[in-house]
Amino acid sequence: MSAFLAIGECMVELSEAGDGLYRRGFAGDTFNTAWYMRRMLPESWGVGYATCVGEDAISHEMLAYMEGERIDTSAVRRLPDATVGLYMISIEDGERSFSYWRGQSAAKRMGQDLKWLDAALKGRDMIHFSAITLAILPPKEREYFCGALARARARGAIVAFDTNLRPKLWESPEAMRAGLMMGARTSDIVLPSFDEEQVLFGDEDPEQSLERYRTQGADLVAVKQGPGDLLLWQRDSGARVIPATKVETVVDTTAAGDSFAAGLLAGLARGKTLEDSARGAMALAGQVIQGRGALVAEAVSKAGLEPA
Repeated sequence: MSAFLAIGECMVELSEAGDGLYRRGFAGDTFNTAWYMRRMLPESWGVGYATCVGEDAISHEMLAYMEGERIDTSAVRRLPDATVGLYMISIEDGERSFSYWRGQSAAKRMGQDLKWLDAALKGRDMIHFSAITLAILPPKEREYFCGALARARARGAIVAFDTNLRPKLWESPEAMRAGLMMGARTSDIVLPSFDEEQVLFGDEDPEQSLERYRTQGADLVAVKQGPGDLLLWQRDSGARVIPATKVETVVDTTAAGDSFAAGLLAGLARGKTLEDSARGAMALAGQVIQGRGALVAEAVSKAGLEPA
């Protein structure tokens, strides 16, 4: 059996349900990707999630939810003196903002136990992480974490990195830029968003963003442009543009990038061409942003990406 692993932080999510009410769920950028991957990959692929959680009731509920969604939790590390983080989504004109409560989040300690990290990553065919995964770790532990990823890559794993930016999680813009470059150097596939690259690096066009990650050693770079076209580059075949998928009504952009990553990686894992994988990823993200919250159950079938 082939094995996909996402690693990062899953949190309690509170999303608007209308009339001032909020719906509780469990989500987080890399977990969202795993959740969509499970719906697109055949059973010949195992889908797992690695993180740290507490021993309290909400941590147990989170793991039970993951297992109910057929996501393997055997790589999860449990810490008795911690819990999981919480975030709340506020939506205005389809765009989201977040409020976080993660002071006691166990996931912030993922870089402390290298033996656990190496064991969690061992035997995986594909591994996915994000800049948020790095941002919540102390600076030295980011280096340990990326070292473990580099060892997994050397053993043959394909490593994918979403440059998902949350500036408030980093010590400084300089630390954020350095963290992104460290993550990129660890990865085969890099998934930046041009609007974020503009803010952080002052890029004038998506080609400049692509060049930055290409020179870090990636084999594949996909520069997302929100509702615009996708700039795609692969070492063996060069750059090309994939036209945007038209979306009539945007309800909630939460997990747009996470679902895009899942669509692209699942397509590649299933042996589809890069262009077909990219088109599927854009179609899935286009469906996800028409629903509320991070995990939109009907999005995969509407995008036509269910496994045969």
